Amino acid sequence: MHVAESGHTVEAMRYEEFKRRLGKAGLTIRDFAGLIGVCGSTVSNYAGKGAVPAHLAVSVTLMSELADHGIDFRPSLLALKLADRSQRSGSRLGGSNLGKQTNLFRGMTIDQ
Repeated sequence: MHVAESGHTVEAMRYEEFKRRLGKAGLTIRDFAGLIGVCGSTVSNYAGKGAVPAHLAVSVTLMSELADHGIDFRPSLLALKLADRSQRSGSRLGGSNLGKQTNLFRGMTIDQ
């Protein structure tokens, strides 16, 4: 699967590869989602698309490589205190920011 990005063609990370790397990092989809501050369903919904966006591919790749070298990345990510997105933001926040979630890269949002 190829994705055009900034005039370049890149190979998107397949969802199966994403899950393999999650396992290598010792994470479930729910764990990963919690670390980056999104709902688990936000991550698992990419299964239907067959590939994950670049920011998730980069994140899981770094996490799996750190785990391979015995480096625990969890404390650093937890120290960021990203919002708990275990529920939909609109239902908890009375409709503010409805349909948007903050992701790992501050200042960027994902429209749902």
